[in-house]
Amino acid sequence: MIVVVSNRTSDERIEEIITFIEGKGLQAHLSRGTEQTVIGLVGGVDPKTAEQLRQMKGVEQVVKITKSYKMASRDFHPADTVIEIGDVRIGGGELVVMGGPCAVESPEQIDEIARLVKAAGGQVLRGGAFKPRTGPYSFQGIGVEGLEMMAEAGKKHGLLTITEVMSPEYVDVCAQYADILQVGTRNMQNFDLLRKLGECNRAVLLKRGFSATYDEWLNAAEYILAGGNPNVMLCERGIRTFESYTRNTLDLAAIPVMKQLTHLPIISDPSHGTGRRELVEPMTKASVAAGADGLIIEMHTDPDNSMTGDGVQSLFPDQFARLLRELEQLAPLCGTTFNTQKQEAAYFA
Repeated sequence: MIVVVSNRTSDERIEEIITFIEGKGLQAHLSRGTEQTVIGLVGGVDPKTAEQLRQMKGVEQVVKITKSYKMASRDFHPADTVIEIGDVRIGGGELVVMGGPCAVESPEQIDEIARLVKAAGGQVLRGGAFKPRTGPYSFQGIGVEGLEMMAEAGKKHGLLTITEVMSPEYVDVCAQYADILQVGTRNMQNFDLLRKLGECNRAVLLKRGFSATYDEWLNAAEYILAGGNPNVMLCERGIRTFESYTRNTLDLAAIPVMKQLTHLPIISDPSHGTGRRELVEPMTKASVAAGADGLIIEMHTDPDNSMTGDGVQSLFPDQFARLLRELEQLAPLCGTTFNTQKQEAAYFA
């Protein structure tokens, strides 16, 4: 349920309304918009309490939210959520690019890639230290040592870092080293992990399960939000369909749909969404045109010898840099902005 309050209502009166709500054993979440203020209620609201709220001074209307996800709903929180980490704003009208390898392989590898991501204009370094793989004999990542390597590379080159966390017991250690914690497609409905992330002070990127509906995806986000962590972003990374030419089918419609259904930022992953290097560039641009707030793109200095075997979907550094320069021209045409950081990089000469 939401309580809509006029923006002419004083802050003191809004606090009185919130105090009344909390006195009924409910949680109140305040969201201020340009035209109205919304107070979201979490918990069971009996008819008597709802009627008392309707009669309160300053209250314009009381609306019941029928969606199973409340806090993720745009009805509950009309204004777009903007996640601020340092000087990077995710969801604030400026495109955010996260780039890097599927997995951290060595200090030299991740340091060099961090340098190239920064030189190209990226803001976030991606890299996996723990890798959930389909087969038990595949490379599983190098663990905490990899987190340390990536954190050092990110700090050295002035980049935020994002890495995948696979289980509740690793949330704290991953949060110690990374700025953003990623929930992979296989863990989208790992509810113990989601609850733990709700208690965490790190931003979370929640990837869509490869067979998940929009409703299931948003309900997964609800677990994190309900736990007290408001810094959640969604990631469309392709779904499983009957088509076998591409690794997955990137659901571009998910981007404008999420813009309608939720206030959370939406990130696109054209690398996993296609699984083919030659398709990453066009699907990146299509994602920006569809309204994505950011992109997470695989880039590797030696894709053919990637330890994960995902090199076929990784861009070469020169391709990554060229793509980001093109995004600088495309973004304003699509209602957002992106400014590459002009740095001398002989690698791209």
